[in-house]
Amino acid sequence: MINSKLPDVGVTIFTVMSRLATETRAINLGQGFPDFDPDAGLLEKVAAAMSAGHNQYAPMAGVPELRRAISAKTQRLYGAAYDPETEITVTSGATQALMTAILASAGAGDEVIVLEPTYDSYVPAIKLAGATPIAVQLLAPTPQAPGYRPDWEAVKRAITPRTRALVINFPHNPTGAVLNDADLDELERILASTGIVLISDEVYEHIVFDGRQHASVARRPALASRSFLISSFGKTFHTTGWKIGYCCAPAPLSQEFRKIHQFMVFAVSTPMQYGLAAFLEDPRHYLDLPAFYQAKRDRLEAGLRQTRFKPLPCPGTYFLLADYSEISDAPESEFARWLTTEHGVAVIPIAAFHADPQAPSSNRQLVRFCFAKKDTTLDAALERLQEI
Repeated sequence: MINSKLPDVGVTIFTVMSRLATETRAINLGQGFPDFDPDAGLLEKVAAAMSAGHNQYAPMAGVPELRRAISAKTQRLYGAAYDPETEITVTSGATQALMTAILASAGAGDEVIVLEPTYDSYVPAIKLAGATPIAVQLLAPTPQAPGYRPDWEAVKRAITPRTRALVINFPHNPTGAVLNDADLDELERILASTGIVLISDEVYEHIVFDGRQHASVARRPALASRSFLISSFGKTFHTTGWKIGYCCAPAPLSQEFRKIHQFMVFAVSTPMQYGLAAFLEDPRHYLDLPAFYQAKRDRLEAGLRQTRFKPLPCPGTYFLLADYSEISDAPESEFARWLTTEHGVAVIPIAAFHADPQAPSSNRQLVRFCFAKKDTTLDAALERLQEI
């Protein structure tokens, strides 16, 4: 018999809803993956790397060419100079990077603060580290402020002598919230007199809208000096199945990160790293991303306004929340299943991003739509939603 380290964890809501979508032949606007291919030029560069013989183990920290390209991109965008030799590590997706950073930062008896609703991998990783997750609620939408936003005073109140790390995720999944300069000011103020490590999940860094600039922790030396900055090529280049991400952190943090990384995966796909390094030489491949996804956001939002759903503001990510209170008073998980089975559109309930999905505060009659889809997919889904 195995004494489970995660006795309360089952199959994730993403797996459940995607399986239900497949079984019912529903249009899957739930799980966050594109239904279109990556740029053909990127595929050609990966194929060229394979043909050139780059098919064996990569260096543990990542192919040097890719680490140099990440360093150049990060400095160009945020003004932060990460040493590609000692401060950048290529990982098997952002999820592995996040778990590695959490394991490096916290252990038995420690506390790690997360912002809720929270992406589902954070809390299990914290528990596997032997630490205790402490949830701080984002400020919920109101008529005066219709989007989610951080409650920094609540974060400050949650800090105790046992707090070892704070996990943030902006642009935020699932709410689409983004940070601004004032938020970075607050983070600096809160953390200044502490030894708390900041784990910043920035996988949607290039998907921000309406002329906003991504407020990366790398923009602030005081934050960067205590941060694991984590991002993902899967989100940026429509290659979620490749599972290639990276972590930028000061050398002392990277040293501890790599101690764990080398025994989790050692290294990740070699030809894909070479292909990504070559693809990054043209910054338009990520600089053009906001306009690409903003058009899809606007398409989905405009279509939802022709239904009984009420879309919330979406300043970032490729997710949009919508209120279904004019359609049903059912709890979110029940509504999501009903929408999938009866109307053929799969979504994700926001309650799934809370530690207790059954708590009244977890059910705000909101569901998450993913718009990283072909226009034809979005239009077909909207046609079905207009019939409700």
